[in-house]
Amino acid sequence: MGQVRAGVARLERGFVASREAFGSVPPTGLVMLGIGCFQFGAALAKGLFEVAGPGGMVFMRVGFAALILALLWRPEFRGYTARQYALAAVFGAVLAAMNFAFYSSLARIPLGVAVTLEFTGPLTVAVLGSRRILDLLWVVLAAGGILLLAPIGVLGGLDLDPAGVALALVAGFFWALYIVLSQRTGSVFPGVSGLMLGMCVGAVMLVPVGIAQGGTALLDPKILLIGAAVALLSSVIPYSLEMEALRKLPTRVFGVLMSLEPAMAALVGFVVLREALAPRAVLAIALVTLAAFGSSRFREKSPE
Repeated sequence: MGQVRAGVARLERGFVASREAFGSVPPTGLVMLGIGCFQFGAALAKGLFEVAGPGGMVFMRVGFAALILALLWRPEFRGYTARQYALAAVFGAVLAAMNFAFYSSLARIPLGVAVTLEFTGPLTVAVLGSRRILDLLWVVLAAGGILLLAPIGVLGGLDLDPAGVALALVAGFFWALYIVLSQRTGSVFPGVSGLMLGMCVGAVMLVPVGIAQGGTALLDPKILLIGAAVALLSSVIPYSLEMEALRKLPTRVFGVLMSLEPAMAALVGFVVLREALAPRAVLAIALVTLAAFGSSRFREKSPE
């Protein structure tokens, strides 16, 4: 028990030291670092799909992330109403479905393509929240990008797995729900308690698929260590950096920077996973990135 407490204390000291170090980094740099960490985490997870499967990796990612963040932030899990717990449960189910669909798509299509298709989720939320004619342009650009990636013979088609494309779009759908529910969860729970409850629920819901696909690999210390690294890279570090950046950045600027995520995913996929993309796929990624950029940059002003 003493060793566990000592380990938690070291983790907390490291987290505080990291926050102090990042305090001197410009907020734009924090956002870009968070995006890079997330994509490197996804690439690291994909490298172990043959061993632990998408289900095993996503289970470790969400499970370890929930454990680490709970140790760091010590949220309160008791004293809420049945309706609040129900909301957290739905939020957790959406989080689990979003991540499992995304990792399942990664097993079939390149990282850059998967992130680009998934990005249609938050883009849809942003566009539906506006009533301006200009937003139709972003819809057309994003639709053009998706059309270029469609593996159904449209304009010649690309050699992409139809199931992978469909799963990435499903992940985008759940990402859109995640955004809506996270806003609702944040308004009815204090601090990060709602997020942490949702992550715990999501981790529990991923247990069956994690065991089914991960099997005995989940008992391998090396695999568990990599799973913890994926959780840090894809969840703990990006979320912490984004929270720090949002203290200093207007949400509009933050949204513009996040629109670079598909391009970063394509770059990481090429460098780490050697996933070369056809020119049409690069054009598709550029169109969706431009649509996300425009939607964030030119959205209606709101109090920052």
